[in-house]
Amino acid sequence: MKEPRIITILRHGVLLLFAAIAVYPALNVLSISLRPGNRLRSTDLAIIPENWSLDSYVHLFTEQPFLRWMGNSLLVSLLVTLTGVCLASIGGYAFSRFKFVGRKAGMLTIITTQMFPATMLLLPLYVMIARLNLVNTFLGLMVFYTATALPFCLWQMKGFYDTIPVSLEEAARIDGCSRWQTFLKVTLPLAVPGLVITALFSFMTAWSEYLVAAQVLQESDMFTLPLGLKSFQATMSTQWGLYASAAILVSLPVVIVFMLLSRYLVSGMTLGAVKE
Repeated sequence: MKEPRIITILRHGVLLLFAAIAVYPALNVLSISLRPGNRLRSTDLAIIPENWSLDSYVHLFTEQPFLRWMGNSLLVSLLVTLTGVCLASIGGYAFSRFKFVGRKAGMLTIITTQMFPATMLLLPLYVMIARLNLVNTFLGLMVFYTATALPFCLWQMKGFYDTIPVSLEEAARIDGCSRWQTFLKVTLPLAVPGLVITALFSFMTAWSEYLVAAQVLQESDMFTLPLGLKSFQATMSTQWGLYASAAILVSLPVVIVFMLLSRYLVSGMTLGAVKE
């Protein structure tokens, strides 16, 4: 039975209202980044302000180490993504396909860690990397981020592997493939949507994180983007134009990644959500 037109209109109206509520803060930040320096505190609601200017963006690239911060963030985020995908793809496959002592206890322990906020791991992980002399290094930061993202990624990949029929692997083994060849040539290509979710989650964990980076990195030359943005905020004043323009540029890579990988996201999230 086709629903009444008025119900459809109301549903779309509500969705558009909430979409506008969600988008307006981002548009407001864009507006602040385009305002001249003498109009940063203006209460004008126009998205594109009068006499708008790109001075904040020019200043960001010419007089601030923004490119260095972005390079640091890209380096850390890509390495964390690569590490997370490699460990989660192999570990999830082991939990999905092999029966071994402690398997269920291990999975239960992994999922239990997701019940607690990541900040609870801050002190023990900091002590660990301090003893390894990894404070103020990107490697120490990667240890933090990988340890935070890996539990979810393992569960995600394990659930996705559970949806792939074991008979496909058995057929490949009959044809002469080894276990490793079967994993690389049969199972892993079918798990691409799950790998995309794992990569995206690992990237997001490292790209926009501030608290851990503030504890590990101590030299300004090693700052990631969140730490760099924080430096625009002083005790007595805040450089709102630089803050807003940097925030817009920081969000762009995430938006681009989401757009490029959007066709994998739905299948990756739904097919991986299965019970053991």
